[in-house]
Amino acid sequence: MRIVAGQWRGRKLLAPPGETTRPTSDRTRETLFSMLVSRLGSFEALKVADLFAGSGALGIEALSRGAGTCLFVETDAAALRALRSNIANLQAAPQTDVRAASVLALGPAPAPLDLILLDPPYGSGAGVVALEKLQRLGWIGPATWISLETALKEDAKVKGLEIDSERKVGKARITLLRLAPSA
Repeated sequence: MRIVAGQWRGRKLLAPPGETTRPTSDRTRETLFSMLVSRLGSFEALKVADLFAGSGALGIEALSRGAGTCLFVETDAAALRALRSNIANLQAAPQTDVRAASVLALGPAPAPLDLILLDPPYGSGAGVVALEKLQRLGWIGPATWISLETALKEDAKVKGLEIDSERKVGKARITLLRLAPSA
């Protein structure tokens, strides 16, 4: 697994051992970030969250491309070790906040984020549940972009959010969401 673009382009990322965590493939990350670049233009100074972070590949990719900060949330101990190792190897600690907790344990947001990246376990429905709660707690605002990676046949519809676009990549579906105008 390597960083696709930005200041750390080509640097290797450590993935946690075992089958508990399914890292987002380089190809899927490349597709996702191409979709985001066409909408955001630049990642400069963005406030990002990588939820169900695993190795942190998505958030680290955003930081490599210029994001200002990234909140990483993960519960699995092996994934947290890999995530912290990746952050240390890139000397990115000042830009990060790593929380060993469930996404559902997040409290109210100090302000909405610019970009939320979610890659929950396939078939769990956890991404939809998390996004419904994050809306109620103020993490999602009118300018927030959301990426939800799911299995191909999994539903990515979330009450209060509208689908901007979807792409199929291998066994994954990437769905970009925004706050619905009436929400």
